[in-house]
Amino acid sequence: MTHSAPLYSAHETAVIDEGCQIGEGTKIWHFSHIMSGCIIGKRCNIGQNVVISPQVILGENVKIQNNVSVYTGVECEDDVFLGPSMVFTNVLNPRSAFNRRGEYQKTLVQKGASIGANATVVCGHTIGAYALVGAGAVVTKDVPPYALVYGNPSRQHGWVSEAGHTLSFNEHHEAICPETGEKYSLENNVVTKSSIQID
Repeated sequence: MTHSAPLYSAHETAVIDEGCQIGEGTKIWHFSHIMSGCIIGKRCNIGQNVVISPQVILGENVKIQNNVSVYTGVECEDDVFLGPSMVFTNVLNPRSAFNRRGEYQKTLVQKGASIGANATVVCGHTIGAYALVGAGAVVTKDVPPYALVYGNPSRQHGWVSEAGHTLSFNEHHEAICPETGEKYSLENNVVTKSSIQID
């Protein structure tokens, strides 16, 4: 009986448990541990010394930099970026002497969001689509889509485009991404992208 080669690539020091799903084109680097029951989409890049815990779900093209642990209860949608040494939690009141395994809180990182180096995301919150969490931020509440947040505790300091540029809204509540020319509107503290592109 012959075994076909996996459709993903993993360094020889990586540990990949049985019962996990790993998508085509995904790369897993040195000393990382992919645990049973997790689902990793296509074309992900899992950096060095990363742990993906059981039942974690990663979408496609998720990039995880070195020294990140993605704990049970976390889900990352497509195109999420997790910066070096950023931290997730999954229990609000951990105690060594009390087993909280049945009390994991869900954390959702929506499509295209980025979380900067050394940021901490306290469990039970949603990071909105294309939000940008600055380096070292401590997230203690939900982050709206397209929001720019940083600080401890993190606070919102503006809005960003899908390409990660700060958006400057005019008197008509419109802004244009300088890189893509895409147009955004701000109404009732909610940012939406227009289908119109400015050349």
